[in-house]
Amino acid sequence: MADYKLYAFGESGNCYKVALMLALTGTPWQRLPVDFFNGETRTDDFRAVNEMGEAPVLLHDGKVLSQSGVILDYLAEQTGRFGPDNADERREILRWMLFDNHKFTSYYATLRFLVGLQKSGESPVTEFLRGRAKSAFAIVDKHLAGRDFLVGNRLTIADLSLAGYVFFEEETGLPLQAYPNILAWRARIAAMPGWKPPYEMVPHAPPARA
Repeated sequence: MADYKLYAFGESGNCYKVALMLALTGTPWQRLPVDFFNGETRTDDFRAVNEMGEAPVLLHDGKVLSQSGVILDYLAEQTGRFGPDNADERREILRWMLFDNHKFTSYYATLRFLVGLQKSGESPVTEFLRGRAKSAFAIVDKHLAGRDFLVGNRLTIADLSLAGYVFFEEETGLPLQAYPNILAWRARIAAMPGWKPPYEMVPHAPPARA
């Protein structure tokens, strides 16, 4: 049985980025399905696992870890892969992961949820989110000009953090074709041994619990 167990649901890019890290490092893991859309993460039972009521949650060696950035950092330490080579790289990786959480993923993921999953239609809210997402994507696209990856010109957990949602195909009204360096970066990640698209890595419908 796998030592790593991951509470995850298929529509979440934050769950996907952790599953992708496990896959790219060749780390066996077991999915613990959680039904986000029917409110399972907000139940008292799930909050006993993670008081924040969010997935992903990683269980390993008696530890319960939540927040995808924390989990990626932990897995980098455990596997010896995709982490920093020195203190300066650690700070640079952290800088991009914080930017991801506050700007790159936060606006884009919320836009995808409203437009692509909830089918809410256009509104001042989606217009605002798309504008912020465009600004964040432009920053990343410019940074990737002339480089293969975000930090140290090799794949790190900074890349995996930002890549969590760019492989999903739901409509957002934000064409990735406008960001050629992001598209090329995404293709380099997809070429990594062990990569799978989101819904192959973590399927839509959670399987029945044993």
